[in-house]
Amino acid sequence: MKLKKILYGFSLAAMIIAAGSSCNKAKFNINRNPNDPTDSSVTYDVVLPAALHASGTIVARQWGTIQNWMGFWARSGTYAPNVTEETYAITTGFGNGIWNNCYDNNYDYNIVQAKANAAGATFYEGIARIMKAHNYQILVDVYGNVPYTQALKGSSNPTPAYDNQLDIYKALFREIDAGIDLIKNSTVTTTNSNKGIWTNDIMFGDPVNGVIGNVAAMKTKWAKFGNTLKLRMLIHCYAVAGINKTTEMNIINAEGSGFLGAGENAQVQPGYKSDKPNPFYNLYKANTDGSQSANNVYYRANKWGIDVYKGDGDPRVGTGAYSGGSGRMYEAGTGGMIGVPYGLPPVTANASPVLAGIGPGVYRTSSSPQCIISSAESFFLQSEARFRGWITSGPSAQSLMETGTQESFAFMGVTNPAAALTAYLGYNGGFPDVDYTAPAIAPNYPAGGLVTILSQKWFALNGVNSLEVWTDYRRVPFKEVAPALASASATHFSWGLAGGFSAGPLISVAPQNTSTQIPVRYLYPQTEYNYNPTNVGLQGVIDPFSSRIFWDIN
Repeated sequence: MKLKKILYGFSLAAMIIAAGSSCNKAKFNINRNPNDPTDSSVTYDVVLPAALHASGTIVARQWGTIQNWMGFWARSGTYAPNVTEETYAITTGFGNGIWNNCYDNNYDYNIVQAKANAAGATFYEGIARIMKAHNYQILVDVYGNVPYTQALKGSSNPTPAYDNQLDIYKALFREIDAGIDLIKNSTVTTTNSNKGIWTNDIMFGDPVNGVIGNVAAMKTKWAKFGNTLKLRMLIHCYAVAGINKTTEMNIINAEGSGFLGAGENAQVQPGYKSDKPNPFYNLYKANTDGSQSANNVYYRANKWGIDVYKGDGDPRVGTGAYSGGSGRMYEAGTGGMIGVPYGLPPVTANASPVLAGIGPGVYRTSSSPQCIISSAESFFLQSEARFRGWITSGPSAQSLMETGTQESFAFMGVTNPAAALTAYLGYNGGFPDVDYTAPAIAPNYPAGGLVTILSQKWFALNGVNSLEVWTDYRRVPFKEVAPALASASATHFSWGLAGGFSAGPLISVAPQNTSTQIPVRYLYPQTEYNYNPTNVGLQGVIDPFSSRIFWDIN
């Protein structure tokens, strides 16, 4: 029986080679002294593309557990159980990569920010500020209180205090604003301190063919990215009185660039290719020699999740209603388009080759860009903001939601996304997981509206951003959208019920599992208890089931 093998590391040095520069990963280690001479020798323009690639790697590679918990994937019968994950008995040694990589990445951005500031390279500094905010948003959403104001100081403060998570969110709004302003007001020439931004910005620039003429469009796209990141955070905080949504939306509106639109996926592309592949593809599809990766064998379709897609005739899974053919979100195994219950003991019938696996619309190709925020997510966020009355003009919440679904179809490579959307909506008329206008049907179905938005967001973000799905699970109790439904959870969101399926995600069926809950947060890493015990100790006893993130208040 095989044991799960976690694959780490598309090295920063390798990425820099792909981007056309050279440096050493050791120079950017969060645990290194910031006064080390190697740090003083690097330049902001060299570090930025490496840091952006690392951000893409964090989004790509840290969320297999959440994919399982949210009902998308499951362990195949080819592997022995991952008992810690499948019994939800997580420890301080579980999932530390999120903490370590976000802080390591932010150390890199701190170098960019400080050196760019000293040089007057405001475009570079603005990007660093926005991307640091992106990482801190992830850290807060996973851990709650984290070091912020005293973090990233290296040996000058190796034991930083923890900041209140609500205060961090408030500070991040202003950091993003500052980043947008620096970028928009930057002067870029071929000789000044902002030179090369059109190639070194591997998200909205062009590392291969970029020219200074790209800069105006890049400025607008960074403003849209920053606004979309802020909207994501506002949506998380919809029930938090300590953040004034009207004020924050007014700031976004006054800035004027709007949000990521159709086809505007925020993606990093340093020049991925077969021997330096896209980080998601490399981990979840194939090794650099083209052989099947261990994680592609390990992760297979979750039976509950794939059955929900199939039941809706979803074109991301099949070619038509109830199709068993190969699709984009999953690809069929030898047994067809079938999954395995999460946590089921290993048996030959559930061997990896038999089951459906991660599909080509998700892993794409070795040379595909790595998505950080998709246009589909942007439209779902806008749809919820419109539903809640924060956006008061323009397309309706329904229209924004349906555009988000079509954007997901396009991202996944569905043929003729517009026609596929029409067929999908028609097939699922009256069911509120797809039909925004569906009326409530007692006692089984809630009305469409918010439940439709969040259901479509679940369908779309499989393999793209499962952290956002886990956040939706925690922040919106199903009772809020289905108050008349007796079985509706008062603590978390449930998918499936709105489409006539079992409520999910289902709890692991591992024989040794005694939990009836999915954790609502990760525990602080053991290294914090070893090396920063006083400050982490001040956070009190942390329980993964009851120590909620500040926006998880319903």
